[in-house]
Amino acid sequence: MTIGRIRTEGEVEYRFTHPDDFREHVRDRKGRSPVPKLVTAKEAVAAFVADGDYIVYDFSSLTRGPQSLIREVIRQRKKDLWIGAEFTLHESPMLVGAGCATRIDVGFLGYGNYIGQAVCDGRVKVYEWTNGGLALRILAGARGVPFLPTRDLLGSDNMKVSAAKTITDPYTGDPVCLVPALNPDVAFLHVHQADVLGNARIFGTNLFALEAALASFRVIVSAEEIVETDEFRKDPMRTTVPYFLVDAVVHAPFGAYPGAMPARYEIDLEHVDRLNAIRTDEQMGSYLEENIHSVADHEEFLDRRVGAKRMRELRRRATIIEGYR
Repeated sequence: MTIGRIRTEGEVEYRFTHPDDFREHVRDRKGRSPVPKLVTAKEAVAAFVADGDYIVYDFSSLTRGPQSLIREVIRQRKKDLWIGAEFTLHESPMLVGAGCATRIDVGFLGYGNYIGQAVCDGRVKVYEWTNGGLALRILAGARGVPFLPTRDLLGSDNMKVSAAKTITDPYTGDPVCLVPALNPDVAFLHVHQADVLGNARIFGTNLFALEAALASFRVIVSAEEIVETDEFRKDPMRTTVPYFLVDAVVHAPFGAYPGAMPARYEIDLEHVDRLNAIRTDEQMGSYLEENIHSVADHEEFLDRRVGAKRMRELRRRATIIEGYR
């Protein structure tokens, strides 16, 4: 038995940054000075998202997803993006249909037939991980280590279509899977509250918002509400992401629409059903034109395509009275 020798390894490309290179970036580029970072979504995406970037986000289009930022990426027609698709649902089909994404690290690919057909047609390359495996990759990137061990992927064909490797565990002699660290170019985080400096709060379920912020070269936060910095000073234990990890803050009420924002508004199932029904490029093109390209920004989208009446109804549905909805 040779300890540490690679027993099996995947056969696909993967994104990897040497931990020391990322450490230098954080040291040189992530300043601790508290400066205002509040910008529009258009300004944030133009400044911090480039063609060819690797993008992650910590939740999906059904709950607390950064949908207003995703729509802005499509509106600006970014190209050749690589998506870390943990828990992704409608983001992948939309980004592929818009010609923005060409590679996807898959945890969960998405709903509907459209994205599956795009994979079969070769319009997008898919590398198969698991939700847990991708989360561990981001955790490794946040910790500054080159990989993390797991039993995830062992005994499955995912080993062949991911970049994971197996070695002999030096403690047990059994095979153990290693997943490489991931340091994305950009992380999108949609939160309940933020201040102009970049401090952010998430109420309720949180997947890996802090870890994604720690692991990424650039971080864009979109927030339902902008609050005074004193609110964070009064209760610092409720801060999910500290300001010095964040590059831009965007005020985006209903920024998770058509998904839900816990305790703020419910999911718009009618809109989601329309997305699920998309089968062809023509249908996708029609949806993107109506909801993204024909409106200037998120605010106009809400005004012209959603409407105040619908938003009031979704808020009402999210109201909790004595534990019942």
